[in-house]
Amino acid sequence: MSIKEKLYNLCLESIDARLLTVKATMDEIQESLLSETKSSAGDKHETGRAMLQLEREKAGNQLAEILKIKTNLSKINASNQSEKVILGSVVYTNKANYFISISAGELEVDSIKFYAISPNTPIGLLLMSKTVGDTIAFRANEFTITEVL
Repeated sequence: MSIKEKLYNLCLESIDARLLTVKATMDEIQESLLSETKSSAGDKHETGRAMLQLEREKAGNQLAEILKIKTNLSKINASNQSEKVILGSVVYTNKANYFISISAGELEVDSIKFYAISPNTPIGLLLMSKTVGDTIAFRANEFTITEVL
């Protein structure tokens, strides 16, 4: 399995873990809403239900965002090669290594650290369409692209 495929799978695992967490939260909220209906009436009851409804809406928004991220991740073809940095590229520089995919933080493959970043992040925007040998300045740091997979 290539480094790109391993990174892709780690990103997929990361997003699936987030998806499971949000779904579990939504299940807990639903269970709490059902138990709220059995509790005593009054203002306290209505406030509790309103708070749970807000939590459910917040969790629903998180779920929608995670599904959107997962859709963006599915657009990556791990076997695709390009000389320019594109979505799905593995970018080696003289300072750090990047996987242009989703914002999943630091990942390690074969004892090499990579940062999974979205192409829409500030550094992702700087890297897009660049090629080997290009130099990028970011936050008072300058680094050179040494390899693009």
